[in-house]
Amino acid sequence: MNPVIPPDQFPDSSSPAAELPRRLTLLQGTALNMIDMVGIGPFVVLPLVIKTLGGSLFLWAWVLGAVVSLVDAFVWAELGAAFPKAGGSYNFLKISYGEQRWGRLLSFLYVWQTLIQAPLVVASGAIGFAQYASYLLPLEEWQRKAVSGIVVLIIIALLYRKIDSIGKIGLIMWGAVLLTLGWIIIGGLSNAQIPLSETLSSIGSVSGGVLAAGLGQASVKTIYCYLGYYNVCHLGGEIQKPARNIPASMFISIVGIAGLYLLMNLSVVSVVPWQTAQNSEFIVSTFVETLYGPRAAQFATVLVLLVAFSSLFAVLLGYSRVPYAAAVDGQFFKIFARLHPTRHFPHVSLLLLGGLGFVFSLFFRLGDVITAILAMRIVVQFVGQAIGLLLLHRRRAADEFPFRMPLYPLPVVLVICIWLFIFFSTGLTFMLSGLSVIGLGIIAFLISAQFRKQWPFGH
Repeated sequence: MNPVIPPDQFPDSSSPAAELPRRLTLLQGTALNMIDMVGIGPFVVLPLVIKTLGGSLFLWAWVLGAVVSLVDAFVWAELGAAFPKAGGSYNFLKISYGEQRWGRLLSFLYVWQTLIQAPLVVASGAIGFAQYASYLLPLEEWQRKAVSGIVVLIIIALLYRKIDSIGKIGLIMWGAVLLTLGWIIIGGLSNAQIPLSETLSSIGSVSGGVLAAGLGQASVKTIYCYLGYYNVCHLGGEIQKPARNIPASMFISIVGIAGLYLLMNLSVVSVVPWQTAQNSEFIVSTFVETLYGPRAAQFATVLVLLVAFSSLFAVLLGYSRVPYAAAVDGQFFKIFARLHPTRHFPHVSLLLLGGLGFVFSLFFRLGDVITAILAMRIVVQFVGQAIGLLLLHRRRAADEFPFRMPLYPLPVVLVICIWLFIFFSTGLTFMLSGLSVIGLGIIAFLISAQFRKQWPFGH
């Protein structure tokens, strides 16, 4: 997209923008978080993590993913409760670094990255959907691409409606997620064929150095499966009682999903030996087939596909609010600030990100997409927000933060160190690709700022 934006293409800052209605409850916000988190990720990542670490060590990667998410959620909770607006990180970065100077650059970079990484997230879910669908019906490569593209188009059609209607759909999808994970957990633990003591016995016999060597690489995959606990922040302008509900929905989501993930992993390896699981492309289907036979495995595959579909629904819903927020703020094309005349949602933003997700789903591979997503987000969004919160605490009084994290600033410093560790664990290629996107974004920002005579080239 052309970064040089004529002044008349921005929303008129002197006129009030149409506000999004606050219709989402705590339950609905939590449901949208959880279905965002539990997409196709845990079902395709589980074998990859086992293969990376071997034996029962893979459980530590899931534990680390939960710890990183929980600590990082304290940062999101403070920012989300204090600034409950559509767009989430866009507003957090702009306010934290100063709305007239560096905040303009950081928030611009976030929107710039969103135009790439949000469609990549959509594409990853669609590609994983097509991969699992091939268990039911063997598909050639071009057929998988067709399936992934069609899934994205259906998601766009479902989201083209009012937010209160979407909240109800989200609750139904949440029920499907809990049903699927519950069946896997109860079925495996109640019909265990491999004692858990045998599965867990190798944890204590491995040195810390060997564990740390593979943990970073494996955790890149598991953390991907936790991403989405902050989806409620992107929908901050549509959440009821945001000072209470935004933090609560995130912590409930993380604790609940972490418990489900760990139980699911234990359940699977209690039925399917980890030596077999690490090479399975359809681990849940293999697991259910071992217990109940081929027909049950086909039904389980359908449930996994429904979970993946639900996650795509929540992902695209949340990210569609980011270009909208930037456009309302005057940092993006005016057309993206438009709400649908009767359904009152940012339909142009939805169509843009959904359309790019459709295109990406036709050209990328799943493993590369997962790592690229994480590498692209870390520097600006996760590390940038954490540092921004430190800056905000220096400028603002404590009573301006409805939610306060315990032991401040230790969680913030800890999460910065962890995210940098994960960033280096993605590998040189993906690190450079993420930094290249940032570099191009800085160039685009400078061109746009110079054209409009704004900071750093004007007042």
